[in-house]
Amino acid sequence: MTNSISYRRATIDDTLTICELGQILNAIHHLARPDIYADATTEFARDKPHWLPSLQEDDRVTFLAELGGKAVGFITVQVMQPISPLLQPMVVGRIGSVAVSEQLRGRGVGSTLMKLAEEWARKQGATDIRLAVWVFNEQAVDLYRELGYEIRAFEMGKRIPIATDMAANGLSEATGA
Repeated sequence: MTNSISYRRATIDDTLTICELGQILNAIHHLARPDIYADATTEFARDKPHWLPSLQEDDRVTFLAELGGKAVGFITVQVMQPISPLLQPMVVGRIGSVAVSEQLRGRGVGSTLMKLAEEWARKQGATDIRLAVWVFNEQAVDLYRELGYEIRAFEMGKRIPIATDMAANGLSEATGA
């Protein structure tokens, strides 16, 4: 008999579980961008400061997916109301992180977590939901497109050489030449 996947709102007692599942994200991101992301660790508590706000703040929530009492995925989402004379007034949901155990990918866990996050944001008054995803994370990009997400903006980046790199290449700091 196969256990079904259940979903619930995470609590502060789930912090280390979220930290452990978060290693899925650490590994994927570090593999593609070791210049930006720390590698996965077995010292899960290292990541508590990152995940705690998603479990403690009133404007955000974390949902867990569990199979047979074991956590197999999670999602974080928050709502915000950007205030600017340049923007239309609206409440926006923002997906922070989504992680699903590799053995359960393709079984609807990520889709269900996304739907839970969207529904929670809607109940908080959100009329739009957004997320950021790295281009190297093709599985996530495919999932988000399947769920109706569209590319609205590109974030571009460039490494800025530090003085020692410039000196090693015979460049001056002031002119870059």
